[in-house]
Amino acid sequence: MIVRRVAILLLLCSPSFADLTTDVRLALSQGNFTAATTELENYRTSHGIDPDYLEALSWIARASLSANQFDQAATYAKQTETLAHEQLKHRALDAEPHLPLALGAAIEVQAQVLTARGQQPQAVALLRHNLTVYGNTSLRARLQKNLNLLGLAGQPAPPLRLGEYLGSAPKSPLALKGSPVLLFFWAHWCIDCKHEGPIITQLSSEFASRGLSVLAPTQLYGYTARGEDAKPREELAYAEKVWQQFYPGLQTVPVPVSKANFDRYGASTTPTLVLIDRKGKVALYHPGVMSYDDLRAAIEKII
Repeated sequence: MIVRRVAILLLLCSPSFADLTTDVRLALSQGNFTAATTELENYRTSHGIDPDYLEALSWIARASLSANQFDQAATYAKQTETLAHEQLKHRALDAEPHLPLALGAAIEVQAQVLTARGQQPQAVALLRHNLTVYGNTSLRARLQKNLNLLGLAGQPAPPLRLGEYLGSAPKSPLALKGSPVLLFFWAHWCIDCKHEGPIITQLSSEFASRGLSVLAPTQLYGYTARGEDAKPREELAYAEKVWQQFYPGLQTVPVPVSKANFDRYGASTTPTLVLIDRKGKVALYHPGVMSYDDLRAAIEKII
């Protein structure tokens, strides 16, 4: 993903890249909304409204939501969205990393506020509208993730593209119908994925005799170590090296390689864990890490 690669490169090359967002998030983590808004206003006075400002503003929306301050969260999210649209009049959405992060968060928070208020149909409509508008941008997977969180469980598992892969040839969840399936969406740069790997390895071993199959979809991002540009063949070789080094217990697990899989499953967060039951329906959709106990309990329910 271009935005994520640019973000990594900037983080490596410019120590001050994330100063505003870091300061705002630090203040918010301490529950100090006043300090966070003061940081924002000081930045706006000296720099004006730019994508850096908007990303930091989106964090205040997210923190307000986490604090169950729904009116405040909705206000900050809508303000972020409105200002982001102003930016889009003279710049492309994915020209740099801050603007898509800000706009994606603004839409996400508004949808989550609607859901928290019992207005799930309105949240779904909001997400679907923006998916239509931004379906060809980096926001696609994030918007799909939020839609999936609201309604993918209990639905037939979306098909996977399996033409390119690492390791053994994968079978689709449809071909595996009748057996439970765990999808482990990972990325070669993802630290959390490496922490989740031993959990997946242990559970795969424990439940293999009871029919559990594991697939580990990944995708190419256009770079390798330290954000260095890479052609697809180079990155594929690098991803395979990472897989072999950090996931030694999963070497028999097929690894489909396709951005389309990440878009369909909304895997903007890595890892993303998906459990598919014996009927081919999604039983669990979980962006982010899961503990051994929680994931094991979820598997037990479909075994």
